[in-house]
Amino acid sequence: MMAPLIVLYVSWIKWLEANMLTCPSVKYFSIECPGCGMQRSLIALLKGNLPGSLLMYPALLPLLLLCVYALLHLKYKFSCGSKIIIGLQMAVVSIITAHYIYKIVTHQIFH
Repeated sequence: MMAPLIVLYVSWIKWLEANMLTCPSVKYFSIECPGCGMQRSLIALLKGNLPGSLLMYPALLPLLLLCVYALLHLKYKFSCGSKIIIGLQMAVVSIITAHYIYKIVTHQIFH
């Protein structure tokens, strides 16, 4: 019963790898945008490579947490839900900004 699901999961990951979107910023300007690396990070996370995922795009896990919490808040209307969502948004934006500044300083945004 599990074997077909595992095969489907692995083939889905391979499909994601083969059909990754090209960043317009990299394509036209040869400079990575603040979102570059998110697709590769998600694929690494789906493969079980948590450290690699965090190195590629540190904001992915907080962003996924934000999305899941926001969807749950829409369904269950948590009492302090909106304040928690705002806090998570601020954390995600801060991580993205800090990571992009790090990539600028270390000259990792140029292709």
